[in-house]
Amino acid sequence: MQPLRKADPSAIAGYRLLGRLGAGGMGVVFLARSGGGALAALKLIRAEHAADPGFRERFRREARAAERITGRWVVRVLGADPEAREPWLATEYVPGPSLAEAVALHGALPEPTVRALGARLAAALADMHEAGLVHRDVKPGNVLLALDGPRLIDFGIARSAGATALTATDAMIGTPGFLAPEQARAAGAGEVGPASDVFSLGCVLAYALTGERPFGTGAVAAVVYRTVHEEPDLDEVPDTVLPLVRACLAKDPADRPTAPEVRAALGDAEGPAGDWLPAGLPALIAQRSSRVLDLPVPEPTMLVDSEPPKGTSRRGFLVGGSAVAIAGAGGLTAWLLSRTPGGTGRGTGGTGAPLDTYTIGVLTDLSGPTKADGRGQERGIRLAAEEFNARRDRPFDVRLRVEDDGGRPERARAAALALLKVPGLVGILGPTLTSTAVAAGDELVLHGMPLASVVADVPAGQIKGQETKTTYFQPRTIQDMMVVAFSRYLSEHGAVRTAVVEDRAGGEYTWFAVKTMKQYPPSREKGGVVTTHPVEAGSEDFGPAVREALATDPQGVMYVGTSPRRAALCARALRDQGYRGPRGSVEHVLQPEFLAAAGAAAEGWYFGTGYVDPDGLPKAKAFVAAYRKRWGLAGTTPVDRFATEAYDLANWVLQALRTAAANHAESVTSGVRNDLLQTPYAGLAKLYTAQAGKDTKLALLGLYLWQVKSGVPRFLGVFDEAARTGT
Repeated sequence: MQPLRKADPSAIAGYRLLGRLGAGGMGVVFLARSGGGALAALKLIRAEHAADPGFRERFRREARAAERITGRWVVRVLGADPEAREPWLATEYVPGPSLAEAVALHGALPEPTVRALGARLAAALADMHEAGLVHRDVKPGNVLLALDGPRLIDFGIARSAGATALTATDAMIGTPGFLAPEQARAAGAGEVGPASDVFSLGCVLAYALTGERPFGTGAVAAVVYRTVHEEPDLDEVPDTVLPLVRACLAKDPADRPTAPEVRAALGDAEGPAGDWLPAGLPALIAQRSSRVLDLPVPEPTMLVDSEPPKGTSRRGFLVGGSAVAIAGAGGLTAWLLSRTPGGTGRGTGGTGAPLDTYTIGVLTDLSGPTKADGRGQERGIRLAAEEFNARRDRPFDVRLRVEDDGGRPERARAAALALLKVPGLVGILGPTLTSTAVAAGDELVLHGMPLASVVADVPAGQIKGQETKTTYFQPRTIQDMMVVAFSRYLSEHGAVRTAVVEDRAGGEYTWFAVKTMKQYPPSREKGGVVTTHPVEAGSEDFGPAVREALATDPQGVMYVGTSPRRAALCARALRDQGYRGPRGSVEHVLQPEFLAAAGAAAEGWYFGTGYVDPDGLPKAKAFVAAYRKRWGLAGTTPVDRFATEAYDLANWVLQALRTAAANHAESVTSGVRNDLLQTPYAGLAKLYTAQAGKDTKLALLGLYLWQVKSGVPRFLGVFDEAARTGT
């Protein structure tokens, strides 16, 4: 739990707020105490989201659903006001850890504990299903462990069986790895019924018994693919409960037991809980309970001065005090620059007083297969640090410590351990590959050390411990969303028939991208359709698939895969068969290898990417000039790929470091991590925020459209605007 912030209220509707339990893009969850002394978890929705009628209606539904659930093994609703300017919902507070946290701390749970856990969760689901509700997000993070038994929480996406969805049509609802195949297929409300909760319960039981997810971890596409098409890994599940778990995880909903049948198979769910928890967890729960009971009640929030300080506008004063203040592009805002903490170290910052020195680590590929992207990151980060140190009013100095991982996980792990020994380290930037980011992240999370990259694409759940403590930051559009850029171009230009050349050598990525294209075809509102034409992984003959695709008379053709060389084979087949219409693909493909192998056939192709050409951004003019001067580049030489984003990333970390230092944080490293979680940064390329992974609109802010013109990739701009104007 974190203390209240200055901008937080001290009370809401008679509940006195004691601290923050968590925060996200939609709002904040507070620990509160009612007038009668009962503890509550109070969810407060931000006003900007409450202004959306659709969002408010979803919140009304959550409140209504939660109030209808009264079983022993769910948290009870204590109060709610969906109509308030900032809607809120208060439920019982359970001081115990989540099942996810318990397994992360103690490993797999013993079978008797899991039997008791499963029976009680099945009882909770049976009560929900009897009330006509489906939870739709049963997962370890939504199961709290109390001394007398578990509690099922979070009914934000629960709805009546068969009710009309209030989320986007065909949107995948639930958490990959714990959702049912019918949810993964996003087949519609009618198919997602009580049996889907039973499948999720089976996943939770397997996870609790083994400490591993039954469909593995990795990219969302990979997990979803395995959930739909492959059998779960149940090798470590005890034989005594294996048949039940396997039945819960049947692909066909009709083959699964009901929640009452699961409860009966596991034993009595309503009897005394007794000592159902393994050693260690009761002590943890008791410790947390005592801490909460000893919390003082904060004094009411007071305005010390009704007027802002002289020389500061009221708007500037309010923004400066906000927990979500956003710094300006290319540097830090004036309100931060005016705050100078004391300290000792080298440098004076123009004040005559010595300055502290903090270290930012750069862990990237400078000699391996992705060295070009690593070089771009290192150069962008170094320029940001040098510009910061050149400011006379800086409150401290920063230095860089660079480690080359060569694109190899084992070297990344060793480099991360070496960086942890560097004095004054506050964060590490720069991995270029999923594998190196995971290898480094697994070591750094144990020390709470922030790690961030604008190149690597690490799926949720890959780096250990991120569910309970976020240390890895990835402010980039994920590869799974790259198809959106060319798809939007086709929609803006009225394409109704789109042919997708499905390169199955791309594995799960291809499967997921094809699924996305078919669910959300270009010009969907006009009856747009997508046809798919596969090329098997073992074949390099794209001719038959292209011939089949062109027989549909497409108004656009997309290559879906990950190989620049194989994409070039597709491009040449399209040219040879006379197709001259719009053609496109994704960042994976836009590499020198594609341009060289495709030759003239690459001309005109469109690509969605997660990086910009700063020459196409007017506000980046000063950065471009400084970058070329610093690295001795000619005026026509392009700025290195990802250098702009890395420059922004470094300034985001510097913003967080300034805040932590100004607040005299007990641990500056923790202060940096917490500020990255809470405070966005308006960079040259886009808005950088830790909430991008939880909000589709924010995630798409970093998606751009490029086109090959005269044999050279040309930056067209932010994907939605460029899609309207691109030629």
